[in-house]
Amino acid sequence: MAISISIVLLLVILVAIFLRTGNLKISHALVCGLLGFYLASSSLAPEIHNGLAGAADVVSSVRP
Repeated sequence: MAISISIVLLLVILVAIFLRTGNLKISHALVCGLLGFYLASSSLAPEIHNGLAGAADVVSSVRP
């Protein structure tokens, strides 16, 4: 749960930065948001979640 919240916060921050710098239009942000909602309700959602969880495990296991 903490990983998904941090990913959502990171994406919100990135979208806010892109909107402020003018590199992302509001319509593009809305389309990306709608795509996320549709992906979350699709049959691909478990595979996406497992992939992100695996990537988070790999990143967390790396020692600097």
